[in-house]
Amino acid sequence: MTPSRDIGRLLDIMAALRTPQSGCPWDLAQNFATIAPYTLEEAYEVADAIARNDLADLKEELGDLLLQVVFHARMAEEQNAFDFGDVVEAITEKLIRRHPHVFADERATDPQAVKGLWEEIKAQEKALRGRSEDKGALAGVPVALPALTRALKLQAKASRVGFDWNDPRAVLRKIREEADEIEDALDGAGASEASAAAEVGDLLFAAVNLARHLHADPEALLRQTNQKFERRFSAIERTLAARGKAPQDATLAEMDALWEEAKARE
Repeated sequence: MTPSRDIGRLLDIMAALRTPQSGCPWDLAQNFATIAPYTLEEAYEVADAIARNDLADLKEELGDLLLQVVFHARMAEEQNAFDFGDVVEAITEKLIRRHPHVFADERATDPQAVKGLWEEIKAQEKALRGRSEDKGALAGVPVALPALTRALKLQAKASRVGFDWNDPRAVLRKIREEADEIEDALDGAGASEASAAAEVGDLLFAAVNLARHLHADPEALLRQTNQKFERRFSAIERTLAARGKAPQDATLAEMDALWEEAKARE
C-alpha cells in the first residue's frame, strides 16, 4: 500500500491491520476498552502541540487522533454496529441540527447566544432519547474526564441553577478556608495523612472554581505551570552542571536560590 490523502486509504489500511490471519497480531488483539486509553493520550498530545504552537507536530498528532476514530469505527463495523460512514453522517447531521443560526432561520449574533442555543438544542436531544436532565442538574458529565476538567464542568452545571458565588474573592476566601482545614487535619488529635489528603481534594476543587470565575481553563493553567516548573528546574540543573554538581549534590537552599534567579530572569 502507498500513502494517500484519501480517507478511504486509511480505512483500507485499518481493515488490513484487523484482518484475521494476515493482519497485525497487536491490532487484532485490541478492543474498545484497550484502545480507549490511547484515544485519550492522543487527544492530550494534540493539545500539547497546540500549546507549543508546533503546527508540524499538530499535523502528525491530528493524524494519530484520526486513527483512533478509524480504529474504533472498524471494531464497531466488525460487530455490525456501525461503520466510519455512520460516524461521519452522525456528526454532520448533529452540526447542522445544532447550528440553526447558520443552516436554518434561527438568529444568534454573538458567541454567548450561540452557546445558549447549543445547550438548549442539546437538552432537547437528550429528552428525545429518554436522557433528560431529570436525573439532576449535574447529570451528563462523563466520569472518565480528567479530574480538573470534570470539576470545572460540574461547577458550571451547578452554577446554572444558582449554586455559585458571585465574586472571585469569595472563592479565594474558600481556598483559604480549605488550606486552614488541611492544617487542622495535620495538627489535630489523631491526625492522619488520609484526612489531610481528603482536605487537599477540597482545596483543588476550590482552586478549579477560582479558575472558572476568572474565565480560565484549569487544565490549561496547570499545563502552563508544569512547563514553567520544567523550565526553571532545567535552569537549576544547567547552573549546577556548570559548577560540576548534580541536583542531589546541592543543598535545598542552593537550589532555592537558583530557582529565584531563574524566576527573576523570566
